[in-house]
Amino acid sequence: MTTTATQGSRGGPESQAPRGHASPGAALAVLPHVLRTALAWTDAHRGEFALPDDVLDPRTQVNATLKPLGELAQLCSTVRAATAPGTPEHEVAGDLVTYAWEQVAQGALLLELLRTEPFAAYPYEIYAAFAGYGLRHEGFEALARPLTATRAWAHTEQHANRQLGLINSERRVGVLTHTDAGAVLSRTWLGGLAEPWTFEGPSGYALTHTVFHLTDWGRMPDRVPEKTDAYLRTWLPAWADGCLESGQWDLTGELLAVGASLPGPPPLELLDAVWPVLADVQHATGCVPETGVPVQDPAPDPYPFIDCYHSTLVTAFAAALSLRSLTDGSGPSRERHTP
Repeated sequence: MTTTATQGSRGGPESQAPRGHASPGAALAVLPHVLRTALAWTDAHRGEFALPDDVLDPRTQVNATLKPLGELAQLCSTVRAATAPGTPEHEVAGDLVTYAWEQVAQGALLLELLRTEPFAAYPYEIYAAFAGYGLRHEGFEALARPLTATRAWAHTEQHANRQLGLINSERRVGVLTHTDAGAVLSRTWLGGLAEPWTFEGPSGYALTHTVFHLTDWGRMPDRVPEKTDAYLRTWLPAWADGCLESGQWDLTGELLAVGASLPGPPPLELLDAVWPVLADVQHATGCVPETGVPVQDPAPDPYPFIDCYHSTLVTAFAAALSLRSLTDGSGPSRERHTP
């Protein structure tokens, strides 16, 4: 198996890779604290997600402005769906989605983006994150409806896992999908059941997002085909082990979210082996670095925002899904889908 960082970057033999040494209940022992502190850090840094005044300027970097805000909306909406009403986690996640909606002027800013780039996928996908939560903008949908019915929209050239994201966005908005999700899944690295030893950073992120788009970010686990489910249950432990050894904390979190998004019983050994390690990586303030050796600095901001916001959001997202799967319905039930 290949990885995207030097093996043993956590410091050699003392690295806490799982290697099958899972303690029963270890995940449940750390998950509530991990989720609570990751959300607390995100809430305390919500101002870092604010859009600049020149966000509509073509020279403004989307990846440093709209992308983080869209991820805040998407992942926090899932956290809210996976947690019980009335809990602090449920309320904080909802407040963060509301904040993100305010940043896009209740959808008006996304409408302006759509007018500027009518066949770009990202305004539509960001809007779909809000639409799936129940926040809608009539003008955006009035313009998007004829655009998504064109041949140009249906034949936009993109990687298969990205196309699955667009299909899921169309489902969320409530329009006819431009193609069949099953056919697209078969063209992905995961859908082809690629040789597991070819797993590396790019294929790892491709497979995690394939699962997220397929399951609507963990809300519809029954969309995962039986063969894909078996393949993931077999190989997730080895892939997570490699990510821990190489200090790939962001990808580790995404793999944990995938494990918690599978149909049927949760992969207990994986969750119990990996979550305590990721909990140790999490800083006291709640943030989690994307990669590398965790720092011991007690300062309130031990990492630059850009180097930890995504991994911290992913940790909260994966923790909420894992808690939901492990508590067997103590929170809101999983939505089911019949193909």
